Formats: sequence, structure tokens, C-alpha cells
Amino acid sequence: MSTKKTLTPRLVKKLWFAFIILVIMMGISYIGITEYFANKHNQETTQRLNADVAQHVIDEKFQNVSPFLQDGSVNKSLFGDLMHDMMAVNRGIEVYLLDGNGAILYSVVLDPNDANATKSVAIAPIESFISDGGENFILGDDPRTPGEQKIFSAAPYSVDGRNGYVYIVLAGKKFQEVSSTLMRQYFAKLGLGAILLTTLFAAIIGLVAIWFLTKNLRLITNKVRQFSEGDLTARIENPDASDISIFANSFNEMADTITGNIDKMQSLDLLRRELIANVSHDLRTPLAILKGYIETLQMKRDSLSEEEKKEYLQITHDNVDKLSKLINQLFEYSKLEAEQVTPVKEPFSITELSHDLIAKFSVLAEPKEIVLKLENPKENNLVYADLSLVERALQNLIENAIKYTKPKGKVTLSLLKKGDEIEIKISDTGTGIPLSEQPFIFDRYKQVDESAKKRGSGLGLAIVKKIMELHDTTITVLSKPKEGSSFIFNLPTYKS
Repeated sequence: MSTKKTLTPRLVKKLWFAFIILVIMMGISYIGITEYFANKHNQETTQRLNADVAQHVIDEKFQNVSPFLQDGSVNKSLFGDLMHDMMAVNRGIEVYLLDGNGAILYSVVLDPNDANATKSVAIAPIESFISDGGENFILGDDPRTPGEQKIFSAAPYSVDGRNGYVYIVLAGKKFQEVSSTLMRQYFAKLGLGAILLTTLFAAIIGLVAIWFLTKNLRLITNKVRQFSEGDLTARIENPDASDISIFANSFNEMADTITGNIDKMQSLDLLRRELIANVSHDLRTPLAILKGYIETLQMKRDSLSEEEKKEYLQITHDNVDKLSKLINQLFEYSKLEAEQVTPVKEPFSITELSHDLIAKFSVLAEPKEIVLKLENPKENNLVYADLSLVERALQNLIENAIKYTKPKGKVTLSLLKKGDEIEIKISDTGTGIPLSEQPFIFDRYKQVDESAKKRGSGLGLAIVKKIMELHDTTITVLSKPKEGSSFIFNLPTYKS
């Protein structure tokens, strides 16, 4: 229940937080960019409109009255009247009289006793302004604020043999103070309005965008929840069409794997129950025989002859061996199935091993007059495999062949080199295996048929199959009823 309430909202909250931060940063950037370009536009407009102010001053004032007195000093009364007239129209204007090198000869707004006051103005911006007739946006020095640049108007003069410039700052200190105050108020209102509108529209767009972005995620979340609640058929349809197709495909693959594993576990559980039933049958028979003969020995020990006692004890001994062998097979197979056995591969002679096994099993074959034969015994064939596991597999196959071969029959172990492998074949002249039963002979959970109870649990061949799997090879069977059977597998040759 808690997962259902918190999974998607938590992600949505994170997306909303990131979106809000993005909106705020966009708002701040918008205000900053707008302020910069608005201020630049205002300055450029002011300069373009007042580009000829300096030339107008020269034309109107310097034609009738010289800006210099007879002693060569500046006509301060002229500039006093000039500043009074101009400031009556625009209080932000500041007028400066410059010589030909840009040195400030006089200005009403400058204090001559101020040691920090600027003594000159850079000529390059002035010459550039005059050359293009004030058509381009150019900033010049602000004498009252060293280091800063302002919009200006400038024009050259030539009076009484003296050359220089009239330099007018169009956005003087007073203009700057008023402009800064108004600009702050303007952008405060603009910023508030922009942020409110941006937030409103961003909230609407963000709500729709986040809904669409999390749509596929919500779908996957619902499917995961259905799957976790037991609906093993829950899958994401058209995963490749999803915005997060990698997660959709991963979920479908995971669900298929889990479902497959569950089916496999259920199948294994069913097969294990069959194994227990089959093994229980095999255990029950020798146990019943043991119990019967032991009870007979206990009840009739005084009336039984010595020969009968020996016979009963031998039967008891044989059944104990049978039980011991079956238990060992179960233990061995359980280790193989649990992958607790790791093959230790080494080079060894499969020819020598075959000779040893033929000699060992000849003792079992003699009572039935079965001929054990090794084909291709002269060539010494080396293989690279686990000696003990291969020996165990061959023991099971030879023992199985002897068991199902009729008296005076033949069992053949043949070795044949084929390229980089040795083909090992165990053939017999026994009763053969019906075609309908051949697919199940390596199945450790099924008996071949009800009439074959003497065959036991079938663990011998199942163990052989597991050993072959550990060696990355397979074992096949060729058999016809009443013509015998052949079991064939390959092992890699040893290359020194």
C-alpha cells in the first residue's frame, strides 16, 4: 500500500522541484537580458536623436560669440548661459570644451579644485563619432565618473585659430541617477509580472509535460504492481514504442525469466515427486525381501538347514548391496545435479582405462558367458577429461550393457579417432530399447515401462548424461528391439 502511494509522487515532486528551479533561472536570465538590451536600446535611441546637439551648439553660439576671451582664457559666462539654456531643456546633459588633444578646457559641472577630476577625454571615440556622422552607437569617456563610458555627442570647432571639440555627455550624472531609479522600479515591476506569467504558463506546460513524461513510467509501475500481486501474465505492450523502451523491454524480459523459472521449478518439483515415488518403489522391494528373510531366519533358525541359512544370508547380502548401490547413486546424482562436482581435467590414456574396465567387468560377464571385447586396442589414445568421472560413466554403461545382454552375447567397447576427438562406443547384443522409450532412457525421473522394474530407478544413465554435460559433450543412443543397443559419446584428444 505504501509503495502505491509514494512511488510516482516522489518522482513527480523531484521533477516539479527541478522544473521550478529551471523556471526561476529562466526568469532571472530573462530579466537580466531584457535589462541589458533595453538599456542599450534606450542609450542608442538617445544618442541617435541627439547626435547633432554638439554641432548645433557650435552653429548657434560660436558664430556670434567666441568661446575664448582676448587673453586666451575660456569665456565662462558664455558656457554658463549655454548650460543654463540646455539644462532647461534636458537636465541630464553635460557640456565640455576640449582642445584638439581631448584635454578638458572648461565645464560648468567640473570642480577645478578636485584633484581626482578627469583632465582629458579619449579622442578615438570622438573622431569615430564625427567620421560616421553619429549613425553608429559609440560610447565615450565620462569625465565625472572616471572609468565609465556614456553616450555622447561631439563636433569639431575652429575659432580664432584654435581647434578643438565640443563634447556633450547625453546621459550625465543627474540623468544616470534618475534613470537608475526608474529602471529599478521598471524592472522590478517587469520582473514580478514576468515571473508571475512565466510561472503560470510554466505550471500549465509543466503539468502537461510531466503527465506525458511519467505516463509510460506509470504504466510500467502498474504492470510491476500487477506482476508482484500474482498476475504473471502482466506485460508491457509495444515496449519499443515506449519513451523508456529499455526499461519496458527489461521488465518484459525479467517477467519472462521469472515465469520461466517458476514453470521450471514447478516442473522439477513434479519430476522430483515422480523420482521419489520411483525410488521408493525400488527401495521398498529389497527392504521387503530383507525383512522377510531376516524374520524367517529369526523364526525358523532351529529348523533351517545350514544350506538354507547360507542361501537366506546370501539373498540378504545381495539386497543390502542393492540398497547400498541405489543410495550411492542417489547421493552421486544429487551432487551432480546441484553442480557440486567440478571436473578436474587432465590428459590420460582412454585405451589403458578401457583395458582396465574390460578386465574388471569380465568377472561379471563370465557367469552369463558374455564376451567383453575392446576394439582398436593397439593405438594409445590420449584424451583431456576428468579421469574419475569418465571411468564412472563407462562403468555405468558397461554394467548396463551386461545386465541387458542375454547369455552368450557380446559387449564391445570401441575407440575411434575422429579429427580432434575420440569416439567412444559401448555396444551390446541385448534386447534393445523400443523406439517409444528411447527419448526417456536418460530421464532420471521416469521408468521406461512398468514391466522394466528390474531396471531400477534409471539413475545410472542419468548420471552418465550429467557427466557428459560437465565435459561439454552429449551422449546418444542407437538401438533396435532384439538387435541390441549402442551408446556413443566423444571426448577431446590431448594436444601436447
